[in-house]
Amino acid sequence: MSIASPAPLSRSVLDCRSLGKRVAVADGPLDLLADISFSLPEGESLAIVGASGSGKSTLLALLAGLDLPSSGSVMLAGTDLASLDEDGRARLRGRLAGFVFQSFQLLPELTALENVMLPLELASRKGARDIAAGWLERVGLGKRLEHTPRTLSGGEQQRVALARAFCTGPRILFADEPTGSLDTHTGEKIADLLFELNRETGATLVLVTHDEALAARCSASLRIAAGRVVEQRGFAA
Repeated sequence: MSIASPAPLSRSVLDCRSLGKRVAVADGPLDLLADISFSLPEGESLAIVGASGSGKSTLLALLAGLDLPSSGSVMLAGTDLASLDEDGRARLRGRLAGFVFQSFQLLPELTALENVMLPLELASRKGARDIAAGWLERVGLGKRLEHTPRTLSGGEQQRVALARAFCTGPRILFADEPTGSLDTHTGEKIADLLFELNRETGATLVLVTHDEALAARCSASLRIAAGRVVEQRGFAA
């Protein structure tokens, strides 16, 4: 299977300025995130790290346009996410982004092949079946095309999820604890595959993880504590 050549680098594919998220709770407003700013060049990889409850997944949701901030802005490929309605943000994600989750989020009634075909069919891509089969071959599941998720191991399910995420040629991939539900050995294999596919495709990677070794493989990192950036690495001054 041929993999598309990496896209040429641009100044920034993801630009986040003074980002904040505030929610109302019984005893008053609570800041889940506050004053987060960074720019991520195309083709780079960013790890968002921190303890449970620090705001990592909240930040990822804002960066992907799955939620809107209370303050500040997120520019994805030059588009201010707050300028779009929910349908517009969904269309932008469908065109630009891929997702990998800790819980795999495969449709249980579909085969591995059908799960990977789904985003291609939603995008009206011709040859969806052949493209999906090629990606499953690429992730080592060429002989498991007709298996449903319940007949696959956790590692195999995450390989299907990786094939589904990369098959549309996303400019940016959002990964939320992609090895979090796997044993150490399987998690290392999946991490190796994730970074290998990322290098081959030239996609920008935004990775939420509690795994310090996994974070160290990214070109940049943000450490979040109580909703604020307490340490950053790899960003230009």
